[in-house]
Amino acid sequence: MKRHLTMLAVTFFMLQAAQVGLAKEPVKAYQNGTWAQLSKANLGEPLAVHFWGVTCAPCMAEMPQWGQFLSQNKQAKVIFVQVDDVPPEMVQKLLQRAKLENANNFSVFQPFDDTMRYEVDPKWHGETPITILINKNGQWQRKTGPVQFTALKAWFLKQQ
Repeated sequence: MKRHLTMLAVTFFMLQAAQVGLAKEPVKAYQNGTWAQLSKANLGEPLAVHFWGVTCAPCMAEMPQWGQFLSQNKQAKVIFVQVDDVPPEMVQKLLQRAKLENANNFSVFQPFDDTMRYEVDPKWHGETPITILINKNGQWQRKTGPVQFTALKAWFLKQQ
C-alpha cells in the first residue's frame, strides 16, 4: 500500500512538472530598440508584425481571427505587439481568449511614445490596428485597419 502511494505521488509530481513545461509563453517587453532587434533577427524570412491595443475595439474584434489564421497557417511568422499601458496579466488573458497565448507576443510596459512609433515608421501616428509586412529582402509595407486574412495568406504564399 505504501509503495502504491509513493508511486502515485511520484506520478503526480511528474505530471505537474510536465505541465510546467507546457506553460504559456510569457509576453515579452517591447521598448525602445525592440523594433530594430526584431527586424534584424528576422531578416531573410517574411514576417508580419501586428500592433494592437486592448482599448481598440477593432483590434479586440479581430484578435480571435488572428488565432484562427495562425492555427491554419502554421508557416506564417507573425509577431504581436500590444501598445496600451496595461498590466501583463490583462494582455495574457486576452491572448488566451484569442488562442494566441503561444504566439510571439510583446507588450509595452510603459507608454507607447513617439520615439517607439517613429522607430517603426516615421509616418505612423499611432493608430491601431496596424500590420507591417516585411518581405525576405527587408522591404516593408504598412496596412492600417483590420487585416484581410485572405490577402495576408496570399502575401505569405507569394513570399515562399
